[in-house]
Amino acid sequence: MDKRQLSRILLTLILLTAFGTVHAYADHGHTLPQKVGILLVAFGSSEDSAQVSFENIEKQVETAFPDIPVRWAYTSHIIRAKLAKQGKRLDSPEVALARMQDENFTHVAVQSLHTIGGEEYHDLCRTVESFKIMGRFQKIILGYPLMSAQEDMERTVAAILKTIPRERKKNEAVVLMGHGTPHPSNAFYAALMFQLQLKDPNIFVGTVEGYPDVDVIKELMLQKKIKKAYLMPFMSVAGDHAKNDMAGDEEDSWKSVFTKAGIACVPVMKGTAEYDDLVAIWVDHIRGPLKHFE
Repeated sequence: MDKRQLSRILLTLILLTAFGTVHAYADHGHTLPQKVGILLVAFGSSEDSAQVSFENIEKQVETAFPDIPVRWAYTSHIIRAKLAKQGKRLDSPEVALARMQDENFTHVAVQSLHTIGGEEYHDLCRTVESFKIMGRFQKIILGYPLMSAQEDMERTVAAILKTIPRERKKNEAVVLMGHGTPHPSNAFYAALMFQLQLKDPNIFVGTVEGYPDVDVIKELMLQKKIKKAYLMPFMSVAGDHAKNDMAGDEEDSWKSVFTKAGIACVPVMKGTAEYDDLVAIWVDHIRGPLKHFE
């Protein structure tokens, strides 16, 4: 266990003590009436343009579960700090759950809005497990990220094919930029590219911080003599990575790297959470935990 993981667990225990003492004694001797809540957990973004993605997710979740209160949390400390300087306060998952406990929620469906089950998702797993061990909720269950099983992958492929700009020609590429992670789940990106290319051989999936990287994708396109590519973020929001790493004017941006190689680029600045067919996968992952609350 590294220092970051230990710190998160210690923070959870401190918050449970700070928020939970009154709750624990109020609950002594009887069972609180069932109160179900949903906690949506994203990495987060400080970009104003990215908020449309979160608004769309919240709208779809509230439409699917109109009688269940929805709360939010961001896993990124850096993003939360940036937002705090702008006067916008977003809770960490630990604080958000402690607040829900203090509001007498008894059953909580925690839904990850991550794309794959990487480091951020597994940190969230540990947080949820800490609350479960301490018994602060009658039930607390974590929903899967966007891609966690073959069925998710097939739905993701079908949804992506629908998002491709209509003007794109078959001899032109579509390049999806994922975040990437040193976690073993990074393999989902290459697996996704394989399954997409079974449907359309000129769709590529690369990552900013994993494999395949921008140079691998560039070489694959050059081998196919591709002259034009549509660049699309494969992240829930079209935030900082999409604006700078994908579509920026810096020398090392994907647009600059591909353009220098003779491939004209058309950035499409929409996060995956702006597309209802992809959001529907996350929404369906909430249904599993909620079924266990019945």
